[in-house]
Amino acid sequence: MLRAINTVGYVGLLKPAPGTWGSLVAVLVGWAIEHWLGFIPLVIATVAVTALGFWSVRAQLGDSSDDPSEIVIDEVAGQWVALLFPAFGFWSRGLSTGVELHMVWPGAVAAFICFRLFDIWKPWLVGRADRRHDATGVMLDDLWAGVFAGVVTIILAALYHAVFLGMMQ
Repeated sequence: MLRAINTVGYVGLLKPAPGTWGSLVAVLVGWAIEHWLGFIPLVIATVAVTALGFWSVRAQLGDSSDDPSEIVIDEVAGQWVALLFPAFGFWSRGLSTGVELHMVWPGAVAAFICFRLFDIWKPWLVGRADRRHDATGVMLDDLWAGVFAGVVTIILAALYHAVFLGMMQ
């Protein structure tokens, strides 16, 4: 059961780059939650998968210092944190559920790309969490990567709207 949870239904067994596969599934499911159910259900799902991840990763790894690549529940939690940023932007403007795909896909794509970059690059707090070499670090590095990816996604959106759309007016 722990393996099914931690590999997110065995997505973590896909090769190559199981973390990327886990992030891709996460962004698609997270976007679907936000699109059809709304921002608040995405927040609830993010908190739930994060809590489940902390429990299940610790239960599987114990005191081991391993971070097996097949464990991707941390990618789901981190990717959903990244998605919360653009989703909040739409929600705060009353555009959460049922928004047409052409309006929201850039935010989800940017969150996905930025999350993967921060998760691979592991700057600052992401790397510090990764260097813990424990179950908590497995989750924390992706949560920090999600926060950084979310912030960069919002910065990119602001630049796009200010610069590109400003030039078109």
